[in-house]
Amino acid sequence: MSATTRPPVPVPIPLSEIEAARERISDLAIRTPLVRFHFEGAPGEIYLKLENLQPIGSFKLRGAGNAIRSVRTEDLRDGVFTASAGNMAQGVAWCASRLSLPSSVVVPDHAPKTKLAAIERLGMKVVKVSFDEWWKVIETHEVSGLSGLFIHPVAAPAVMAGNGTIGLEILDDLPDVDAVVIPYGGGGLTSGIASVLRQKKPDTKVFACEVETAAPLAASLKAGRPVEVEYTASFVDGIGGKGVLPEMWPIVSALVDGSIVVGLSDIAKALRLVLERNRVLAEGAGASSVAAALSGKAGSGKIVCVVSGGNIDLEKLAGVVGMG
Repeated sequence: MSATTRPPVPVPIPLSEIEAARERISDLAIRTPLVRFHFEGAPGEIYLKLENLQPIGSFKLRGAGNAIRSVRTEDLRDGVFTASAGNMAQGVAWCASRLSLPSSVVVPDHAPKTKLAAIERLGMKVVKVSFDEWWKVIETHEVSGLSGLFIHPVAAPAVMAGNGTIGLEILDDLPDVDAVVIPYGGGGLTSGIASVLRQKKPDTKVFACEVETAAPLAASLKAGRPVEVEYTASFVDGIGGKGVLPEMWPIVSALVDGSIVVGLSDIAKALRLVLERNRVLAEGAGASSVAAALSGKAGSGKIVCVVSGGNIDLEKLAGVVGMG
């Protein structure tokens, strides 16, 4: 029998819950730096929120830590499990290992080797399935054969509240920010950060960003309802899906000003520029926000790009660097 973290979700996530999450995870997740992006051709002042510097190389530590620390001890008796392409699994495994809890993850068959190796180093059991089977877990919140507390990588309110702590830090460091660009996977990161901005600085523009090979949010915003799109796997493995999760649609659609869709070549260029100019290693998803900002579609003021992670296979990195 498995527990779940799926209570009703308010829109937006209350600021009090995000502030409580900041205290709850203060010894787990680091307060990541906000640095200026050194590129003379940028349309505005671009800043990088470096979540790739978290101990697991991704922002996912925030949401996973808050979700695990928000529940009763008895709910953790049988361990924890999640569904993830790699980064959320590392976040859950990192926190579980510190509590000596067993942990498992369902991963899609295209999950990158770097992320799988990190998951296994943390002692997590890996269950590999097809992308369609994995996406079904994301949609239904149900997994057969695994027991314990299921931590949804996107839709759990505690996960979104943990992610929202990034928004608090952005406003602490850059109170006059004009726009924030956030890589869009399932919407948990976007919703958490946007919840802070809408309540503390509502005039700030909030843009999701997606890769052209899997951009369901842009299509859904255009249609005015959740729609499915064709999904094509690429080196940008941390974002993108077949559709917008129905439970996330009312939250995300109420919080964002739009979704900026960027091409693979644009993301590859942004990844190379960030590596060359700032000596920062971003994975494809993490570089997508920079690509979106460089397009000019996020405006020309002070723009924060959330570099969501830096976990990329070395072989993929070599290929991306050579794409120029």
